[in-house]
Amino acid sequence: MGDVTQTEVSWFHPSRGAYRYTVLLFVSLLAFGSYFAYDSIGAMAPTLMKTWHADQAAIGRLYTWYSVAAIICVFLSGLMIDRIGTRLASLILSALVVAGACVVALAPNITIAAVGRFIFGAGSESLIVAQSAILARWFRGKELALSFGVTLTIARLGTLFSFNGISSVSSRFGVDAALWVAAGLCAFSLLCNLVYFAMDKHGERALGLAEAGAGDKIVLSDVKKFTPAFWFVVMLCVTFYSAIFPFTALSTDLFHEKWGLPLTVDSGGSFLGAVFNDFMHMFSTAGGTTSIIIFASMCFAPFAGGLVDRIGRRASLMVLGSLLMIPCYLVLAYTMVPPYLPMILLGAAFVLVPAAMWPAVPLIVEKKIVGTAFGLMTMIQNAGLALFPWLNGKLRVATHNYEASMVMFASLGACGFVFALLLLKADKREGGALERGAVKA
Repeated sequence: MGDVTQTEVSWFHPSRGAYRYTVLLFVSLLAFGSYFAYDSIGAMAPTLMKTWHADQAAIGRLYTWYSVAAIICVFLSGLMIDRIGTRLASLILSALVVAGACVVALAPNITIAAVGRFIFGAGSESLIVAQSAILARWFRGKELALSFGVTLTIARLGTLFSFNGISSVSSRFGVDAALWVAAGLCAFSLLCNLVYFAMDKHGERALGLAEAGAGDKIVLSDVKKFTPAFWFVVMLCVTFYSAIFPFTALSTDLFHEKWGLPLTVDSGGSFLGAVFNDFMHMFSTAGGTTSIIIFASMCFAPFAGGLVDRIGRRASLMVLGSLLMIPCYLVLAYTMVPPYLPMILLGAAFVLVPAAMWPAVPLIVEKKIVGTAFGLMTMIQNAGLALFPWLNGKLRVATHNYEASMVMFASLGACGFVFALLLLKADKREGGALERGAVKA
């Protein structure tokens, strides 16, 4: 017994980094499947419209129902995590993700698919809340920022694989098979959750870990304590994400329709070779071009976070990132410039704004109401994500092109630019916390 204990302590005891980073790996994979499944609809939009006899507005509504469920559940999930703990709550939420993805895979029409997306959204966004609480439990005071960066990078791999692989699955094996791949990856994430469950339970016994509360739980009485700077960050958050994710929901169809980019590149070889070939032709396929934004985020977000920590200038970077979006969407609307060029600039905006925006919140609100701040921000963000995918699709159906949609997204960028300027001004009045960099010892 003593030898076993000594062996555990020496290399894989819960107090050791090896154990903690293994937990991080499996926790990071909790959202891998849901990120893949979320964007599989947009990646296959042209094919799904034919299969389900639907238009762009109907595809947009699938994203709307997802966000409606997220708005409803952001309150309930925080309460559930506090009541039953992160382990059991995360399993329930993972099961909802799998159930929703399976309903979409089984859906004979767009109506049933919308039901599946609602169930999927109820679990997926809330699972991210649980994931944050898990990271706080294991990494508070020990590389917490790093753990969040690793988790986001692995989750965004799901999006990258979706835009650069799902069309190859669909073209070779059919739409049903592609949707079942998405559901299967959600099931894989559920299995990773079971491994985390066992490791967390063992670690709790060995280390006496305190249960982490729901990091994004909303307490309504805290709302009146927020300063103008916080509300400008929230409005920037809504406009920024409403200009990015609803755009990517139907941008594959845009690039396929307007520029004639293929959905996939036939390599003539094996299936895995075709998927690898899609990655190699990221700039010349419709889905791959969409994924440029996500690829930039994965590669440069950790460096951008470090830069923000060193130099500060958070409000200024939000101004710059919002400003970049405006010409990008106007170029996509009114020119035939190769779309990968504005997409690279959009990728830069998608790196700069989130890297400055989310870490800004703890600097401008009291420590004890940070959870309410993040929860409220997430809820309002999803309100925008419920509205604008639907509007994007409606505009496309009404105008028979995407020009009006691109103007709408450019207008959102302009609104974000105004909110960022107002934030810069408010931050100066409130002490300039956002513009300050790291204090040297």
